[in-house]
Amino acid sequence: MRRNRPQVCPERGFTLIELLVAVGLLALMAALSWRGLDGMTRSQAQMRHYSDEVYALQAGLSQWGADLDALAAQPNTANLDWDGRALRLLRRSSTNPGEGLSVVAWSRRNVDGQGQWARWQSPPLQTRGELQLAWQKAAQWAQSPGEDDLQREVRIAALDQWQIYYYRSGAWSNPMSSAGNAVDTRPGAEAPVPDAVRLVLTLAPGQALTGTLTRDWIRPAVGGGK
Repeated sequence: MRRNRPQVCPERGFTLIELLVAVGLLALMAALSWRGLDGMTRSQAQMRHYSDEVYALQAGLSQWGADLDALAAQPNTANLDWDGRALRLLRRSSTNPGEGLSVVAWSRRNVDGQGQWARWQSPPLQTRGELQLAWQKAAQWAQSPGEDDLQREVRIAALDQWQIYYYRSGAWSNPMSSAGNAVDTRPGAEAPVPDAVRLVLTLAPGQALTGTLTRDWIRPAVGGGK
């Protein structure tokens, strides 16, 4: 008797066209996955950049308030001055009152074709001559800083323009148009300080925060220390 042998199907491999289609699909999936990962990476980097900008602006505004809170009174010497370009002030140290006074300046400077809100601070000053020299140097920094001045500045945020107002005699006014900022030359007289200072910043577009930002500082003696 003849036994029926089971029939074995011949093994069949992939054709060249099928392999090419599979490789093409894998390449397409890899490209789509890479674009997705690249987009996520870019979004995270942009979010970090925006967060850094917001943090820098917050820190700058906090420093602005701290500088004004630490205004130092010096007989026959201006301790707060706005010349239309820079706000200069004389401040005491918040950590070590015995180390002397410092001159601080805030200004909008042109850096590589873009306006930057920046802060400059002198080293601690011990004599009246050092104070006067630093006061002049702060004004010079706002216009044409030297290499040493650049080492002492901190850039806060990109800025289109800014303005300062003083609150005195029950109204806001431009400090340059008010006679109340003159230094009293009588022996022992202290420079007058406005009841409040208003800071108006016009932030440059393309940042995390844009538009106009207003910050008011109230002299502690007027605001009850708040």
